[in-house]
Amino acid sequence: MTSAAIQPQSNKKKAIKETLLTPRFYTTDFEAIASMDISSQEKELRAMLTEMKNDYNRNHFIRDEDFEKTWDHVDGETRAAFIEFLERSCTSEFSGFILFKEISRRIKEKNPLLSEVFSLMARDEARHAGFLNKAMGDFNISLDLGYLTKHRVYTFFKPEWIIYAVYLSEKIGYWRYILMYRHLEKNPDYQFYPLFKKFEHWCQDESRHGDIFNALLRSQKSMWQGWKAKLWAKFFLLSVFATHTLTVHEREDFYQSVGLDAEEYDRQVIIKTNQTAAKAFPVILDTDNPTFFPRLEKCNEYNIQLQKIGDSQQPQFIKMLRKMPIVVAIFWNLLCLYLLKSKDAEELRTVVL
Repeated sequence: MTSAAIQPQSNKKKAIKETLLTPRFYTTDFEAIASMDISSQEKELRAMLTEMKNDYNRNHFIRDEDFEKTWDHVDGETRAAFIEFLERSCTSEFSGFILFKEISRRIKEKNPLLSEVFSLMARDEARHAGFLNKAMGDFNISLDLGYLTKHRVYTFFKPEWIIYAVYLSEKIGYWRYILMYRHLEKNPDYQFYPLFKKFEHWCQDESRHGDIFNALLRSQKSMWQGWKAKLWAKFFLLSVFATHTLTVHEREDFYQSVGLDAEEYDRQVIIKTNQTAAKAFPVILDTDNPTFFPRLEKCNEYNIQLQKIGDSQQPQFIKMLRKMPIVVAIFWNLLCLYLLKSKDAEELRTVVL
């Protein structure tokens, strides 16, 4: 009998701690998605559908002998930080599964091509979430995904917002996984759990999903032509990057445990994702501007102040008064970043990124 077989039964969690950075569950206008004219990108979508059907990673997410161990030696801050990383990652992947599955079901009759594409993306997301949840089981805890499905609050996003946001989510996910994988490949002493070895193939799924949403975005001229498209592109880029900065610094203990400098890792992920977004968006942000990262990191400092106030024992009214100027400061820094001159992505498309 293996050591893994005699581990205590996992404690089922029905929810994770809710914060501004907790992954959300989304719903959308399914009829509008079903009615989308994707003819200009149909060839690309059919090619990606064939690739998805081949399912190159179907035998990759298997718990091999590397997992047949006890993980009690991973303890203290490293254990707590890693479990939080697994919880949020699992919730994010499961959120994608729920959204893609529902889109596939709702548009099946009217848009069978797109329905099948979303069905296969849902398959990948479910595979990721399940694998992460089993990893949590190695640390004697897991998420009750069935409970989450029924009891999470669903946020409505218009189809255009879904496409912008999911495209960036998948591409930033690719860079998060591949940069960590490359780092741990060079520094195996920090590879304290075998999940990290799966990241190379994992990020291929993320990139493939991003390419599908790239095709959807480019099929809708209103999403990449005109001044409105440029404003929305900047908004979603900044929103995703600001969220990433806050999340990475909030989990600084985890990144230290795998030998990464959180600030440098955050910057590299954002730079790479921003460059990749030039293939889809009309504009990208100027991450070379000397004020760009200092302002993002200033928002993180303010966020830490908000957390400390929230954790204090003061009356809610006092907390609210103390938080107001800090929230204004965060908004001001983000506004300054939004107003920075952006880079024309159409001009950058001739550059190999």
